[in-house]
Amino acid sequence: MDVAPASGRRPSQRDTASDPIVPERSAAVPAASLGKASADAGATTIRNRGHLPQWKRLGATYFVTFRLADSLPQRALESIEFKQKDIVKTADQQHRPLTPAEQERLDQLFAERIEQYLDAGAGSCGLARPEIAEVVAGALRHFDGERYSLLAWCIMPNHVHVVFEPSSGNALADILHSWKSFTARRANEILGATGHFWQREYYDHLVRDPEDLDRVVRYVVENPHRAGLENWKWVWRAAVDVAPASGRQPGQ
Repeated sequence: MDVAPASGRRPSQRDTASDPIVPERSAAVPAASLGKASADAGATTIRNRGHLPQWKRLGATYFVTFRLADSLPQRALESIEFKQKDIVKTADQQHRPLTPAEQERLDQLFAERIEQYLDAGAGSCGLARPEIAEVVAGALRHFDGERYSLLAWCIMPNHVHVVFEPSSGNALADILHSWKSFTARRANEILGATGHFWQREYYDHLVRDPEDLDRVVRYVVENPHRAGLENWKWVWRAAVDVAPASGRQPGQ
């Protein structure tokens, strides 16, 4: 399901030349990994987009980051992916889910390494162009309240952070594909370019509790200041805190 801009133009679902998507492959999950989770409680599955396994839960809140194709050196990605795969492999060999400490370490690997490169302004930083940033902002807002509920977002010069809750029947991967496919095509039209605009992979973090929700929303809205971008226009958060899937408000 692709994003339709305000003009009404809607790209074809097959129009992915500027952002090729590798079909997702469900990885086998030991029964023990699912514990006592039920479908209505948000059964957890693990899926693989070609590189790193990603946890997904129905009716959940996510913090996602997607970045421009040239925003990170390949050697940096390979180093981070190697360490992440090693953590996941250990848990898989023991037929158990990741421990809280292991999940925290996966998050730290992203925050400590990838964010350092991104906030330093690596790559062409095409999102610093207002006309391209507006395309991305419009895509994020277009189906807010319909396919998902936005809690916060920030468009940085070379990457995008979004905290949101998918609506029932709208998969995380489909929403990300929609955002990236439409914006890649429009950005390339503006730039007069072809080829990859976004990095194929994206980072997603399943929000675990109200405190975690408060932390990631604060992280998103403060990102421009941390990167030295004062009076940055492309940042937003919901006026009222939105409760995660548990129904609890932050601080309760």
